[in-house]
Amino acid sequence: MRGRLVFRFLAEVHRLDTLATATTTPGYDDDFKEPALLDTGDAIGARVRREHPPVLLPCQVESQSFDALQIFASGNVPASRVLLLCHFRDLERAGLVDPATGDALVRVGDRLGALFDSGGALVQRIRTPPGLYVTEARPIGFGLFMPRPRRNLLQLVLEERSTAAPRGAS
Repeated sequence: MRGRLVFRFLAEVHRLDTLATATTTPGYDDDFKEPALLDTGDAIGARVRREHPPVLLPCQVESQSFDALQIFASGNVPASRVLLLCHFRDLERAGLVDPATGDALVRVGDRLGALFDSGGALVQRIRTPPGLYVTEARPIGFGLFMPRPRRNLLQLVLEERSTAAPRGAS
C-alpha cells in the first residue's frame, strides 16, 4: 500500500535534454550553467534549450500563486509558484526513476507545458516565456506502509523564470 493521489490531473512535463543542449550552439552559459540566450535582435533573446519529448504524468496540483504581480522600478514582473505532487508508482511506470540510484528523472530545470484533467481535456496551457520550471524536486512521504516502508510522493516546486536580455543586446 503506497497511497494514491487525490484530485488527479495530468501534467505535460518537458524534461531538459542536457546532452542535446550542451552540443547546440551556444549551449550553456559559462557563468550561470543554464541554457544560454541566443540574440534574436529583440533585446529579449531566445533560450537555446533542447527537451526530451513531453510526457504526461498524473499529479495533484497545489497552486500557491499564479500570475501574481510584483512591481519593480524596471517594470512589472508576474510571479507564479505551483506545487505538483507525483506518485513514485506513476514515475516508475513511465520509466522516470533511475533503477541504479532510485533518483527521479524529473529534475530541476524541467518545464511544465500544460495541465489536463483526468480525461485528457486541456485545463490550462502554460505560457512560455516566462514558463513554469522545476526549481525543486523533493521525495516526500517516506514510510507510510510499516511492513515495507517506501517513499510514495515526489514534490515538484515550479516557478517562473524571467527572460533577461542576452549579452551584447542593445
